[in-house]
Amino acid sequence: MSGQKRFLSMMILIVFTVMGCSNSAIETEVHSTENPDAKEILTINPEADIFQFEGVIYQTGIEWVDALTLTKGEKVGEIKKRNQTGTNFEDEMANKLPVGVEIYSTHEQEGPILLVELDGEILKYYALVEG
Repeated sequence: MSGQKRFLSMMILIVFTVMGCSNSAIETEVHSTENPDAKEILTINPEADIFQFEGVIYQTGIEWVDALTLTKGEKVGEIKKRNQTGTNFEDEMANKLPVGVEIYSTHEQEGPILLVELDGEILKYYALVEG
């Protein structure tokens, strides 16, 4: 019986040791979800047509967005700077749109889609947000 007690004690000690080691080895990673920035978007797609508005990058040329029927709402801003490098983007800055182009809301949707009128054509820009 003494051998069985010793074996049982050793097994319990091993289990607690393994549990103690494994608990200390567990690492907790914290992931934050942030909206993509211009550099990230242009790294993935160097030809992307984007602008930044209120801290969010908007992109045109998204098939399902282009298929929507939307009408121009109120003017919410305009492109004030052009930046083709993709770094240090600021609000109302674009990589392809010319300075002075006006940005509009839509009557149909609030938020994720903004419109730009360029050379008589309405371009639809979709907000690239994590969520």
